[in-house]
Amino acid sequence: MIGKNIQELRKKKGLTLSELAEKANISKSYLSNIERELNDNPSIQVLEKISTVLGVDFKTILGSESESEPQILQDNEWLDFIKELKESGIEKENFQDYKTVFEFVKWQNRVVRRER
Repeated sequence: MIGKNIQELRKKKGLTLSELAEKANISKSYLSNIERELNDNPSIQVLEKISTVLGVDFKTILGSESESEPQILQDNEWLDFIKELKESGIEKENFQDYKTVFEFVKWQNRVVRRER
């Protein structure tokens, strides 16, 4: 799914495979493997490079399946999570910086579930 998303976005932007690969500073063959879903687990760094070149949010690259899989946590679990974040030095103002990592983890969990 991620490969198809990238391919579709690339074509909408009018970029060739070579152009996107060059601008994202990744090899053309690696990008081709991602698009053809031969490599269905690219690194977060590669996905960030691609999303930057395509001018889209990281979540757009991953797809929006996460909305169809609601994760409901009890209030205490949320409070514990926030407490852990604070204890690890993550401030409220910096939370947005970690959003990409959370989106990547959610996507990776979906891939693992599909493979089972």
